Amino acid sequence: MPYNLIRYKMKLRIKEVLKEKKVTALSLAEKIGIAQPSMSNIVNNKVTPSLDTIEKIANALDVPVSELIDEPKAGNFTCPYCGTELRLTAEKIGKE
Repeated sequence: MPYNLIRYKMKLRIKEVLKEKKVTALSLAEKIGIAQPSMSNIVNNKVTPSLDTIEKIANALDVPVSELIDEPKAGNFTCPYCGTELRLTAEKIGKE
């Protein structure tokens, strides 16, 4: 089964990396060989690209793939089966 970012509700931070690198979405689209409207949808998190496309974007921007994936908020976790966002907390169990 291929890796699916939608299943894990992951957001990409391509727009932020483009700003950091001072690269336009249009020039990135041309560099990796996809249409500008498709790149716009990817950059604005309207669609989730394939892992292959994410790797092409990372290579074109000279960053690791991990830099394109938004880190989850501390203590939050999205269930990969039902999509429910859960908050993880720690509670001491037992005698003090």
